Amino acid sequence: MVQVYGRKKALGAAAAVLLAGVERLRASESVRISRNMPDFHIDLLRLRQNWRLKKVSNTIVGDLSYRTAGSKFSQTGVFEVTKAPEEQMMAAMSMNAAGPAPSALRVAVPPELQGVAFISVLCQKEQEDVVTATLSSSALNCPGTLPGDGAELHWQQKLEAAQNVLFCKELFARLAAEAVQLDASIPHMVVGNQIMATVLPGIQLLIGLCHNNGQNNTNNGTEGVKPEGAAGKSDHDHVLEHSLHQLLRAVHHANTHHPFPHPATGPLGPSKRRCLAGPMAADRHELLEMSREQSLLEQIIQQAQHFFMRRRSEYVLDTIAKEVKDPLIVSHWNALNSPTQSCVKINIMAYGYDVVCRTSLVVHVGEKTLKCICRDGRVRHLSYELQELRDLIYCQICQHQMTAVQAVGRCMGWQLLASSSHLGSGPVEPLGNASSCLLASPNGDRMIAIRCEPSVGIQVFIAQSPRKDFFSSELVQDKKWENLGGAFKEIKLDKMEGKNFLNKMELLMACLSSPS
Repeated sequence: MVQVYGRKKALGAAAAVLLAGVERLRASESVRISRNMPDFHIDLLRLRQNWRLKKVSNTIVGDLSYRTAGSKFSQTGVFEVTKAPEEQMMAAMSMNAAGPAPSALRVAVPPELQGVAFISVLCQKEQEDVVTATLSSSALNCPGTLPGDGAELHWQQKLEAAQNVLFCKELFARLAAEAVQLDASIPHMVVGNQIMATVLPGIQLLIGLCHNNGQNNTNNGTEGVKPEGAAGKSDHDHVLEHSLHQLLRAVHHANTHHPFPHPATGPLGPSKRRCLAGPMAADRHELLEMSREQSLLEQIIQQAQHFFMRRRSEYVLDTIAKEVKDPLIVSHWNALNSPTQSCVKINIMAYGYDVVCRTSLVVHVGEKTLKCICRDGRVRHLSYELQELRDLIYCQICQHQMTAVQAVGRCMGWQLLASSSHLGSGPVEPLGNASSCLLASPNGDRMIAIRCEPSVGIQVFIAQSPRKDFFSSELVQDKKWENLGGAFKEIKLDKMEGKNFLNKMELLMACLSSPS
């Protein structure tokens, strides 16, 4: 009986504890409903839907890191979730009665993940003293605002900001590790929180990590290295920054989303290309190409190189279009391009004569080279030097003028006697080769000689027969020799009327074809 009474007393004590807890839950629920207070469990359920949570020693913690996607960054990204005190919720509700209800959760984020952060990407000309770099709090200003004293962010906003900080640190850590490991012709430099890589001769790509945690204004608050004389925040390249974010997200997506079918457990097998390497008789070089993968730093450097090549090509084409008024140069850039390759179609034509003759060429802008496909099908491979593209365009302009004047001559009834795109007579051209053509009138009594040089311009000469300076003598008495063409005389094109060169040549041919 003593044991029975003892067990009954113990069960009664346990039941009293449970009933007291139930009463407290009922009381708190009634108070919460009466005061319209948020529910802790509902908020926790919403938190679990978007973030990874686990329970460690009666404490709910979450994880923001990218370890499931193969992250090599040492930052853990752990945050703690607790229930907000009722007094604080009541005070928040009284202060903001008309606004949304405060959350019943309190999220504690590590100090190193607080604040705002971004990756600064800018390109500049190479400095003489590259190694000299100083940490400055005002070198790169972080965008975004931090909450003031006493302000409390919602847990969703706080976790999103912390994940953005972690993402930027993860990205910079990977880029810094790749910069040290890559074997480049000009070694990449990692100084503090900035990576310096040479894109093209004389041009540097600077990638910096900026983090403002709002604790102080020292170097710990705003992290960023900026060489002396570097550009400001206005020169920040948002396109390359977006490309960096896309590259890292693509890596994480590829690591976590494998194509089906794949095994539920165990290591994944080789790719489809490597599975077909045996039946397709792949050699060692092809196998090495299959296993080689470009790092994030290599890809962003290639995109930066293409960006500069495209901008240089645009500058050359725009400059030539401003300098050369006759003929007209129209550039059509393809709207659909890859991050490392663009295409532009260049049309050379004269105003009013675009139907008679038009010269087109296509330029493929790559990373360090240009591929030009001319009208006659010849392919020219150019380097990153601007002068090569400029010389090619000027040579194409000269060839267009000679082809166009021949087309106008055919329309006017003139005959083409000779044509040469590489004229061997005359002074040596510093740029390209001189071209020429010889046209005869329908009656054969007039001739026009045209010489086009890229550096000098266009020269026009005319000759007529019978010769006015023919005089019979004792040696030459036959009148048929007077039908030979006379000496060529140069025409001053700038004194002639006409909108452009082809219009002047049309008027000249019309005048020389008249019986008078």
